[in-house]
Amino acid sequence: MNYNTQNAKIASISEKTLIVGIDIGSETHFARAFDWRNYEYTKKAFEFSNMEEGFQSFKAWMEELSAKHGKASVIPSMEPTGHYWFSLGKFLQDNGMRPVHVNPHHVKRSKELDDNNPNKNDRKDPKTIAGLVNEGRFSYPYIPTGVYAEIRSLSNLRFQAQEELTRAKNRLARWFSIYFPEYKDVYRDTKAVSGRMVLQMAPLPEDIRKLGVDGVNRIWRDAKLRGVGMKRAKTLVTAAEHSIGSKESPEAARIELRMLLQDIDVYAARVEELLSLLDAKLKEIPNIDKLLKIKGIGKITVSGFIAEVGDIRRFDDPKQLLKPAGYAIIANESGKYKGESRISYRGRKSPRYVLYEAALSLVARNPEFRKIYEYYRTREKNPLKKMQSLVVVACKVIRVFYVMLSKGVDYALEKMMRDIRRPELQAA
Repeated sequence: MNYNTQNAKIASISEKTLIVGIDIGSETHFARAFDWRNYEYTKKAFEFSNMEEGFQSFKAWMEELSAKHGKASVIPSMEPTGHYWFSLGKFLQDNGMRPVHVNPHHVKRSKELDDNNPNKNDRKDPKTIAGLVNEGRFSYPYIPTGVYAEIRSLSNLRFQAQEELTRAKNRLARWFSIYFPEYKDVYRDTKAVSGRMVLQMAPLPEDIRKLGVDGVNRIWRDAKLRGVGMKRAKTLVTAAEHSIGSKESPEAARIELRMLLQDIDVYAARVEELLSLLDAKLKEIPNIDKLLKIKGIGKITVSGFIAEVGDIRRFDDPKQLLKPAGYAIIANESGKYKGESRISYRGRKSPRYVLYEAALSLVARNPEFRKIYEYYRTREKNPLKKMQSLVVVACKVIRVFYVMLSKGVDYALEKMMRDIRRPELQAA
């Protein structure tokens, strides 16, 4: 059964339902209770702390109102304000309730309906939130548990570590552009072992000049490093002798380079460690090995997808995955005017980023996905632009992943190519 349509959400609310609107704060929350006709049962907002004692008092308050007014179910609703709702949402879920979210943008636009005033306060917001729930304008947040919670947390940590690694690499590139621009002509890769050894001993061009060719070569010989010798040493020293890099603040420049190289090593090791942990956790998910057999799909893509989607069995149809990822199509039509359609960009940006990266990888490495991409780019009727075609491939990835994970089937080439409709085959 599809629980995500607005009709289904409205149908879940009856005269036996207690709707509780909650204004989330960093330390204190405020709640108000209503029935299905927006009749309020409380004279003032119930205030409770973001602690276990506050949660227990809030639970007792809801139970008392439910018993007093003959309510059989409770719908606690809130805005997803940063990370402050996590603890309360988990507490409500563990106590048999199903918390729901309302869009903060909708709350902001709806708060003037009652008093024609845009004021925001702790008493007004809970009522606006409860009113939106009554209209079926809410969503069910997914709070993963077990191995899915582990994968989401590890994937977020890996993403953060990768961001820090990229930031450190960009800062290192900036350092070379300022102090030693010629280094990239000698070493294209800043991870080159022989280059790193020299930079640790002689960070600046003037330091390399003092070492000379023999001094640079001696560093490599003492480390018993193979593949480099006098020729590479002479190239590096020549580049240092003709460097146009800045000679100002040499002490600070040496310290900065040392810290950047250390940061890169730390974050690179952290990314590898997290990928290893993710690999172990992914093995606990049924049918994951089938996804990894697809050419162009790796652990990073699969772990990112599972981290955002969680248990695939909670979805009835792959189309339900498009909306949270922001890939739902938005039409632009009015009367006889028909504008260009686009994706909504709503929902979480993380799954959209993961799927877009997967589409790029598949188009580059997988011949079947490449054919689908080219088909949409070059078809006679309504050919798509490059980005639009990549979005189509990303949506195809969602459908393929959903079927393989939910049904346990293997990747099938003939099913993949059904998206390409050839006129001669249709005529036959």
